[in-house]
Amino acid sequence: MVRQALALEETVCPLCRSADYRVAYRFDPYAVARCGVCGFYYLSPRLAEAAMLDIYREDDYFEGTENGYTSYVEQEKALRATFRRFLDNLRRRGLSGGSLLEVGCGYGYLLDEARRDFSPRVGTDFSAQAVAEARRVADRVYQGGLEQLPPDETYDCIVAINVIEHIYDPLPFVESLVAHLAPGGRVVIATPHMGSFWRRLMGRRWASFKLPEHVLYFDSPALARLMQAAGLARVQPLPYPHAFPLALVAAKLNLTLMGPFGRANCWLPQTMVAMYGFKRDG
Repeated sequence: MVRQALALEETVCPLCRSADYRVAYRFDPYAVARCGVCGFYYLSPRLAEAAMLDIYREDDYFEGTENGYTSYVEQEKALRATFRRFLDNLRRRGLSGGSLLEVGCGYGYLLDEARRDFSPRVGTDFSAQAVAEARRVADRVYQGGLEQLPPDETYDCIVAINVIEHIYDPLPFVESLVAHLAPGGRVVIATPHMGSFWRRLMGRRWASFKLPEHVLYFDSPALARLMQAAGLARVQPLPYPHAFPLALVAAKLNLTLMGPFGRANCWLPQTMVAMYGFKRDG
């Protein structure tokens, strides 16, 4: 059923396609549903995908828009620190080296930090502003989704960080990532952790109920199940420590923190779940 006036639509479970669900959280006019068959959490009703894609293409999505980031630039220090820890974890597990594709690369902070680990470094993003910024530091950046990539272009490592929660049909999306893997290549996906104690503690005030953008909510078993269904082998968890500007954390608590203390990094455990898997032989 589509609610034309609000461009809203209801959906079955994006993982198992069951129409059996219960409402877990209400955020009028949206709701977070929980599948009665597989237990997955997803947004329904949700904004129609075409309307959501228009929001991602807005010039101010990364700087001051209602639905995007208050300021992506103000998070640069924390994001770069997060990405350095992420790259360290890849290096320790022998997952570095070769070509890198980052889907949803934003301003290219990860691609920039990855200079010592990967070459070439390629990104995609829907925002023209983000693409322009990322092109300053990356080898190539495509505007749009995976369909903008040359069909025969493959990569040794593909990462999607804070992306899968935005994807309306996740299985074909991850299958497309796998299709762009070189032999022996690996996919890394990181997303807000629905199974974290933060969500259980904060309930409907959990910061990653970011509506209408976040339409899928993964815990570790659900993310592993998706990646395996898409054709990835040896799917394993990856630690993903995440830093946030202290001022941003304070704002979520309705507090104001200014000056150098506000710009300090605050590391919060278990905010993200991350998994990696390899392209199957043959």
